[in-house]
Amino acid sequence: MKTNFTYRFYSLGAGMILLLILSALWINNKQTKNEFTVPDLLDRNERITMGKEWDQVQSKYVSLRNQLLANSNDHKSATELAHLFIKEARITGEHGHYYPAAQSILNHILENKDLDNETRFTALVTIAGVQLSLHDFQTALKTAQEAILLNPYNSQIYGVLVDCHIELGNYKEAVVVADKMVAIRPDLRSYSRVSYLREIFGDIPGAREAMLMAIQAGYPGQEETAWAMHTYAEMLMRYGLDNEAEVVYKTLLQERPDYPFAVAGLGKLALKRNELNEAALKLKDAINIIPEVDFYVTLAGLYKSQKKVEALEKLKADILVMLKDDSETGHNMDLEYAHVYNDLFEDTATALVYAKKEFQKRPQNIDVNRTLALLELENNNKEKAISYYKTASSTHSRHPELEMIKTKI
Repeated sequence: MKTNFTYRFYSLGAGMILLLILSALWINNKQTKNEFTVPDLLDRNERITMGKEWDQVQSKYVSLRNQLLANSNDHKSATELAHLFIKEARITGEHGHYYPAAQSILNHILENKDLDNETRFTALVTIAGVQLSLHDFQTALKTAQEAILLNPYNSQIYGVLVDCHIELGNYKEAVVVADKMVAIRPDLRSYSRVSYLREIFGDIPGAREAMLMAIQAGYPGQEETAWAMHTYAEMLMRYGLDNEAEVVYKTLLQERPDYPFAVAGLGKLALKRNELNEAALKLKDAINIIPEVDFYVTLAGLYKSQKKVEALEKLKADILVMLKDDSETGHNMDLEYAHVYNDLFEDTATALVYAKKEFQKRPQNIDVNRTLALLELENNNKEKAISYYKTASSTHSRHPELEMIKTKI
C-alpha cells in the first residue's frame, strides 16, 4: 500500500503537486484562524437594557463577531470588541467573563509581531486598562510605559498612568501625568482623575469642584457620566454630606433608571440613617440587578448588626464564592478578602495575611496602609498601627477612618 501511494504521488504532474501544497496551506491557515474563538456576549438583566442601548450593543457585537469570524486578524474590529466587553463588565457586573474575554482578544492582537505603531499602541493602552481593572497594577504600569513610547500625545495613556501611579502610591508622579492629561484633553476622564488626586491630598472642596466639572463634561444617561455621579455621591457620603449625596443619586436614577450603584447608594444612605428595612430593600434590589460583591458585603454587614445569623451565614458563603470566582479569573482580591474576613468573619489574623500580601505589592498606597493600621489596632499592636498610619496620612488625606485611627494611637 505504501509503495502504491508513493508511486502515485511521484507520478503526479507539477501542477497537481502545486495544487496539493496550496490546499494544505489553505487548510493550515483556516485551522490557525479557527484557533481564535470570539467570546460570547452575555444577556443583560432586563432592568439595565436601557432600551435602544442594549439593541445597539447586540447589533454591534454581531457585526464585530462576523468580521472576526471572516478575518481573525481584523485588529480594528478586535479592539472595538474588547472595548465593548470592558464597558459591559462595568454595566453588568460580569467581571469574571468580560475582563478575561477582553484580555484574550487583545493578547491575540499583540501576538502579531508586524503590527503598525497605532494598532499596537491602542491594544497596549486597552489591555493596560484591563490589567488595572484586575488590580494587576505593576503589570499595568509596565504595559502603559511600553505604550507611551509609541504615542506620548494621547490623553488616554496618561489616564492609565495616573491610575497606575495612584494605586502604587506614586502620588507625585500621578500629579505630573494628570496635568499632562488635562492639558491634552480636558474632559470627564481627566477631570475625574484630578478630583481623585485632590481628595488624596486633602483638598475636598477642590475634589468636589473637579468631579462636578467631570459630570458636566459627560452626557446625561451614559454609563461613564453615571459612574462619575456615583463617585461624586460616594465622596459626599464619605464626608458626611448625606443629603447632597441623596440628591445626586436620585438625579442619577432619573437619567439612568435602575442604575445599580445608585440603588445601592440609597441603601447605604438608609443604613447610615438607621432605616434598616429600607436599606435592606434597596441593597437586595441592587443585588437583583447585578452581582456586585460590594452590595453583598454591605447587606451582610446589615444582617450582622441585626443578628440575623442564618441570612448572614448564607451571604458570607456567597461572598466567598464570588471572591474565589474573581480570583480564579485573574482578579486580585486580596484587599477585599482582608475587609471581608475582618468585618464579617471577625477573623483579624486572616485579614492581616491578605492585607500584608497586598502591602508587598504596593507598600506606599495610602488605602492599603490605612487598612493595615486599622487591622493592627484590632490586633492590639499599636506600634505597627502607628507605622502604617504615618504612610496612610502622608498625603494629608482627610479620610474619616484616619481621624478615627488618630484618636486611638
